[in-house]
Amino acid sequence: MSLGFLRFMFLLIILILGTAPRKSDGQYDDGEWCVADEQTPDEELREAMDWACRNGANCRMIEEKQPCHEPNTMRNHASYAFNSYFQKMKNYGGNCYFNAAAIVTSLDPSYGSCKFEVV
Repeated sequence: MSLGFLRFMFLLIILILGTAPRKSDGQYDDGEWCVADEQTPDEELREAMDWACRNGANCRMIEEKQPCHEPNTMRNHASYAFNSYFQKMKNYGGNCYFNAAAIVTSLDPSYGSCKFEVV
């Protein structure tokens, strides 16, 4: 192998390790969360969120005066509902599709006192 190739591989490994999400204690986090796709219109998010809330998602945390209510946006609330459903149902055949309204991410969407579950 050439020295150039070895340098390239070394830099690639450093880049991958440097961009991997880390837990607060410095360990790498291999979790996956389901969040609303930024390109999905609010009306479609509403329909998908309502379905998730009726079919197993814990949507109490996005109700008024609860930790995940603010910011009070459709995208934020849908993300919480999608992730709740995904985490509860992924081991039983559930997915993060929601009629193309959601995507899987390796970046923890939790903020402040609003913690997105990961299983």
